[in-house]
Formats: sequence, structure tokens, C-alpha cells
Amino acid sequence: MTHRFDGLRVVITGAARDFGRTLSLLFAREGAEVYLSARTLEAAEKTRDEIRALGHDSVHAFACDLTDPASIRAFAAGVGALTDRVDVLVNNAARWLEGTDLLAASDEDVIDTISSGATGTVLAVRAFLPLLRASDRPDIVNMVSVCGVPGAHRSSAHGAFYAAKHAQAGFADVLSKRLRPEGVRVISLYPPDFRNTDPLSDAWEDAPRTAEGMLTSQSLSECVLFAVGQPRDCFIRSFHFEQAS
Repeated sequence: MTHRFDGLRVVITGAARDFGRTLSLLFAREGAEVYLSARTLEAAEKTRDEIRALGHDSVHAFACDLTDPASIRAFAAGVGALTDRVDVLVNNAARWLEGTDLLAASDEDVIDTISSGATGTVLAVRAFLPLLRASDRPDIVNMVSVCGVPGAHRSSAHGAFYAAKHAQAGFADVLSKRLRPEGVRVISLYPPDFRNTDPLSDAWEDAPRTAEGMLTSQSLSECVLFAVGQPRDCFIRSFHFEQAS
């Protein structure tokens, strides 16, 4: 039995929970070899073990703190010790910071939020770029947010989260132009709040997906898998979504 991503080697940050875990499970189900990271090795190993329980052994777990440059370099080196290339880098990890009151968050919270979402994305791409360049089908997928769209303001996220996502979006935009001549696709998604359903639950197949409801992780993940699965002449730069009223 073959799957559409057999042999694909995929790196995913923030894979321990929520949408990072969802993408990890789905890429593995489609035959990809996945390299997972979370802030702690224990958290990454939990997702790894779930994938192995599905009968998929080509999965590896790493610790990576995106606020720590040395941790990012160690993650890339660890992956590089196992493979000579990376086909897809998914920049999913970013700290969420709640609150419309700018003064409600500490200096440390602000620094951590911007470092993980903005600086962490830049350093992760920098660390994995040699392995991506060794692939004949390299993709960089950035899970940005509607908070990275100019003029967006409806989210309850703290201003630091908006700042991180605008920085991530700006980086993705220039990266797409500069890496295009090398055949590296840079795909960015700008979802509003969405409902993340556990792919291992019965609700995954039964969740309502109507025009009146919130965006679902099912639809969002299908966008990612669709874009990565396109022929190399198809450069999908971004996905933008209407918010439910």
C-alpha cells in the first residue's frame, strides 16, 4: 500500500499539541518520515509514541526551544545526523499570548512571545536551509495567523503576538522571493481562530464543517497537504481565510 507522501521527510516544530500534533499525525499517516520537536523532549516523545502506535515507525522526537539559538542549532544537527535532506519544514511553533491590555503581560512574556514566533522562525529556516537545499522538492510552511495580516484586529491576542506574527509574515514574504530561483517554495497560512479536533478521535470525521461555523483543523490541514503535494511549477504563496462573524 502506498501513500501520497511516501519517502517525504518532514520537520515540524511545536508538534506536542494542538495543530502541530495534528499535522504530525496526518503527515505520518500519508507515509512521510517525520521529525518532531517540542520545548521538552518528553512532550515530543508523546506525539512520537502516538504515531508509532498507529504502526508508523519513521518518526523521531527532539527537544527544541525556539527562544534559544543553541537549541535550534542542536535540533537541526540532530536531524542532519539522521538524514541528508529535509523536504518540508513546518514552522508551526509559536507562543500564544492572550490579552488586549498591553500592560497585562510581563517583559519576559513579551520577549518570549516575539522570540519564539519571529526570531525562532528565522533561525529555524537558517538552520535547516542546507538540508532543504539538498532536497529536490523543498517546501517551507509557515503557520502564521490572521494576526499577521495588516489591519487585522479582532483577535484577543496580546500586541506582542501581533508583533511576532507580522514579523513572521514579513520574513516569509521576502523569503519567498529570494528562494524562488532555487525552487524552494515558501507557503504561509493566515488562519483566524479555528477548531482543532483530535485526529485520533471519532469527532475528526464527524465534525461539522459548515459555512456558518468556525474554520476546522480538518480544512486547515487539507490546505497544507494540498499545497505540499502540488507539482513543482505550482507555487502557492499563501492561504487567507474569511472569519466567521
